[in-house]
Amino acid sequence: MGRVNLIVAALLMLSAISLVTSRYQSRQLFIELGRDQAQARDLETNWRRLQLDRAELARNARVDAIARDGLKMISIVPDRTLYLNQPSASTSGGAQ
Repeated sequence: MGRVNLIVAALLMLSAISLVTSRYQSRQLFIELGRDQAQARDLETNWRRLQLDRAELARNARVDAIARDGLKMISIVPDRTLYLNQPSASTSGGAQ
């Protein structure tokens, strides 16, 4: 009977240690989950901010102002436009 009690006690101790270990791992995973969720929220916030920044930088008025002020570009006017006529394929020097 003493041997059975010793085996049961050993199994009980192993079970208790296993329970403590699994609870500890569960808590660690829960903490890690919370950190990952916080990081996901931060990334989502940054993504939205970057989308707003991109939309602001791509505005037509801003692009136009940079082209005029920074690059010294001017609007197209018909009297300063040069048109080039490309010869058609049928009039090029093909078969003679």
